[in-house]
Amino acid sequence: MSLTYSVGDLTIHRIIEQEAPFFPALEFIPGLTAEVMAENRAWMRQAKALDEQDVLLLCFQSYVVKTPHHTILIDSCIGNDKSRPQRPKWHMKTDDTYMRGLKAAGVSVDDIDFVMCTHLHVDHVGWNTRLENGRWVPTFPKARYVFAKQEFDYWSEQNAKAEVPPFADSVLPVVEAGRHEFVGNDHQIGDHVRILPTPGHTPGHSAFTLGRDKDDAVFSGDLMHSPLQALYPELSMKFDVDQATAAKTRRSFLERYCDTETLCCTAHFPSPSVGRIRRKGSGFVRGGVIWRGSRRELPSSLGGGGSVRMQRSEMRIEVG
Repeated sequence: MSLTYSVGDLTIHRIIEQEAPFFPALEFIPGLTAEVMAENRAWMRQAKALDEQDVLLLCFQSYVVKTPHHTILIDSCIGNDKSRPQRPKWHMKTDDTYMRGLKAAGVSVDDIDFVMCTHLHVDHVGWNTRLENGRWVPTFPKARYVFAKQEFDYWSEQNAKAEVPPFADSVLPVVEAGRHEFVGNDHQIGDHVRILPTPGHTPGHSAFTLGRDKDDAVFSGDLMHSPLQALYPELSMKFDVDQATAAKTRRSFLERYCDTETLCCTAHFPSPSVGRIRRKGSGFVRGGVIWRGSRRELPSSLGGGGSVRMQRSEMRIEVG
């Protein structure tokens, strides 16, 4: 399985920290019924999005994107040495998986120019900081950390009521070090990076669109966690702050990119996590990446049972 993709003048690397069963599907997605689960169980298991106990398999990962001008890290994942007692697999972990992933992509912490967080949940900010002599310091010392002002303000208010550990150990130390930028929805980085507001999961949740004057790739964050939510956009997950808004935003996003060549890079879909959105009935699925040449491994479908076909000199997995 390839962890590197090229589209336009972008090079995209997946940095996987964990990929494992996470939550029972019927609990994680409250609107999901047993009947709908039964109808979709076979293809979900085939896509390795569901295990034999009907637990959703999720990927926890960052993306490193190289533009002609910058190296950008999107969503900094789980992190080490963080107190997360409610998540045993995340709690006080000390493994080198993430740093090995960066090295395999040919990237060091000093190479990152910008860190961009789609939102400020625990599994999207963890490597913002690392523990050094008992203090949390920015992991990427030369980077500017880009935070949506609306998202930061929301979590500041929550943290003022009762400490939010990921905010306290993975966001505030970056601000205290002066490495941050608070931005609005009109913020851009050069001619390659733009913000697409996608509220619902959190009030200031954002997707990021990358490409020179067009959306060659979009990074959807927690707009959706499972391919099931692409097929049924109305299904929101239990941690969405505003489930109705999340559902509306999700359908709008899917309509925007359906049947385009924009590469959609999801935060939590199981590997390969990346694909192009195609319509299926009143919902959407994700076809595999188009691969030119014969040396790269053809990825499995992101959205269900697929059929491989040849089209001109390209191979494509289409869901059907």
